[in-house]
Amino acid sequence: QVQLVESGGGLVQAGDSLRLSCAASGRTFSSHAAGWFRQAPEKEREFVAAVSRSGDKTFYSESAKGRFTISRDNANNTVYLQMNSLKPEDTAVYFCASRQAWLDTFYYTGASYNYWGQGTQVTVSS
Repeated sequence: QVQLVESGGGLVQAGDSLRLSCAASGRTFSSHAAGWFRQAPEKEREFVAAVSRSGDKTFYSESAKGRFTISRDNANNTVYLQMNSLKPEDTAVYFCASRQAWLDTFYYTGASYNYWGQGTQVTVSS
């Protein structure tokens, strides 16, 4: 069983940066692929970024590409999302997710993940 706890959200201005963290419990997290999703008010949850269990492979949504960077520190059971050049449309609750991965690959659909955090609010003012 893995528990995920996000942190690092907050209120920032357009153009600012934030780094989200996702701390995982459990000894097997290094065998988990992980991802970040977000959900804005009255919108469906959407994929943001994903990372393979080793951290060597990453994948981004079009909106995140070039501005966001996903990374992980398996020694500390943590996944990060560095967000730069934030825009008001990035405002959402951001969720971390993970799943056991037998191969070193990434997953970009919510249905692929079976562990989820509670989310952290990111608000970007114009």
